[in-house]
Formats: sequence, C-alpha cells, structure tokens
Amino acid sequence: MKKILLITIALFFTSGYIFSQDRVLNIIAIGAHPDDCDSKFGGTAALFAKMGHNVKFLALTSGDAGHQSQGGGALGNRRRAEAAEAGRRLGIAEYETLDNHDGELMPTLEVRHQVIRAIRNWNADIVLGLRSNDYHPDHRNAGKVVQDASYMVIVPNVCPDTPPLDKNPLFLYMQDRFQKPYPFEPDIVVSIDEVIEKKVDALDAHSSQMYEWGPWTNGGDASVAQVPTGKEERRAWLSKRVKRNPGNMSDDRRASLEKWYGSEAAAVQYTEAFEIAEYGFQPTDEDILNFFPMLKQIRP
Repeated sequence: MKKILLITIALFFTSGYIFSQDRVLNIIAIGAHPDDCDSKFGGTAALFAKMGHNVKFLALTSGDAGHQSQGGGALGNRRRAEAAEAGRRLGIAEYETLDNHDGELMPTLEVRHQVIRAIRNWNADIVLGLRSNDYHPDHRNAGKVVQDASYMVIVPNVCPDTPPLDKNPLFLYMQDRFQKPYPFEPDIVVSIDEVIEKKVDALDAHSSQMYEWGPWTNGGDASVAQVPTGKEERRAWLSKRVKRNPGNMSDDRRASLEKWYGSEAAAVQYTEAFEIAEYGFQPTDEDILNFFPMLKQIRP
C-alpha cells in the first residue's frame, strides 16, 4: 500500500505543476506593440478571463512610430490609452505598455531583464510570445527576447532583485503566416466562436491602427478614405475583416482542432492557434488540457 501511495505521489508531481479544479492560472502574452497580443491571442485571452484566470498583455514598445501623421510621445500616449481600453473590453487583468521606442526594439540585456521581471512578477504559468521570423524587426526581436528569458526566469542570480520562479512556465508561440525557416505549427487550436465579438471590440479600441495606420500601409490615403467614419459602420467594416475566410484552414490546423474538440470541431468557425516552444516546460496532452481548461470543458 505504501509503495502504491509513493508511486501515485511521484506521478502527481512529475510535471512540476499541481492542477486542481479551482486553480487560477497566470498567463502573460508579450508582443512588440500595443495590439499585437489582441490580434493573435485576444479571443483565447477573453476565454481565460471569463473563466476567472489572470491574463496580462505586455507591449515591449509604446507604439510611438506606428502612424502616418502622428508620432512620438503623443502617439505613444494615445496607443497606451487604446491598449487599456482594449484590455477592459476583453476583461483581462492588466495591459502594460513599456516606453521602448517603436521601430527600435533590440534584444538587449536591458530588455531581456524587463521581460524576466515581468514574467516573474506575474508568477506566470503560461508565457506567450512571437516567433523570431516575422516581417517586422520589432516582432522578431520581441520573440527573441522572450526566448532568451525563457530559462533565465528560474535562475536566482539573474535579476536578483525579483524572486525567481520555482518552476519554468509553459512557453508558447502565437500564430503567424511565415514559412521560413519552417511554418508555424498549430499544436493547440482554440475555438473563439463565443468571444469573437469581444475580440472585434478589443481591436476596435485600437482605432489608430485599425482605421488609420493599417489601411494607410496597405494603400495610402486612398485606402484610409475607404474606411467608414461612423462608429457602428467602421466596427462592422472591421468585423468583416477579422472574420474573413474562417474556412480557409490548413490540414494540420484542422487536425489539431479535431484532436482537441473531437466531433465539435466541425461546427467551429473562428480559432486561434499556438505552438509549443522547445524552451520551458514541455507538456503532455493531459497537461495541455489543464493549461487550457476551455478545451477540457467540451471534450467527452
């Protein structure tokens, strides 16, 4: 009997995580700019928040270069306010925007230490970042600095002013479309059908990006002129773009969706996907169901 008990205890602690029905997870998503996390993780973040878990978005730059006619501190302040409103609409606990300059982010030791401290202070169970093969240098460097921090968050002599984590979090990459050196791998696919309107609302809060800067980068002033001016009309315009082509799903993404949702997968319209990083905690499928309780709810 004693031997069986010891084996049971050993298996219980093997993963380094103790999951219970009422466990509250701490999740931090780290992007380069205000709106990065909303675009790639907003729906899943809203689901986590709805279930009572603690979600934080962290933008490593102020976004002070992301506009065709505004810039500097005024734009940074505008984007910080937009981010705060987006976080409120998603229901997440915190949306922090750092003061590093947009377009100038580098994976320096200073920025790495900012990320290490942020992950530790949030006592993160899950850390989401960008892959380091993106079109934007800030995105690439934001991804690199999260990778560089992934082991260091448990090293006591690194940033000794902030207590290290006693376990390495689960590190995930947020979805992207880039193919080299290898395509994004959708290890986890989450249905966001029930919160798709919250995601649209959060992106709508980033008016400088959704209705001004984004259209301008895709066609200049002529494209901006095509954006509706009425509040309801432009949200409808944005909603159509966020929801477009929901059925265009790769075979591997569809297979992953079916893995986690079973027979329910056929009815899913809107998803967000995540790749398990080789850094940090390496989960089993059962661990994933505990880290993503919204998947567990609908499995038979």
